[in-house]
Amino acid sequence: MGNILTKREKDVFELLVQNKSTREIALELNISEKTVRNHISNVMQKLEVKTRYQAVIELLKIGEL
Repeated sequence: MGNILTKREKDVFELLVQNKSTREIALELNISEKTVRNHISNVMQKLEVKTRYQAVIELLKIGEL
């Protein structure tokens, strides 16, 4: 499959797997919380999953994280 994430989506999910909150991710990447949620939501759609947790599992499985 390979490279289904944009650079920014990958940044967001790399912080998400470190158990960071939406707010912490937003602060660290210097973007709004809404933008963080949009990135997460886009990735969930791409992977056809319903939760952040499932998205992380899938990304680890396919080697994106």
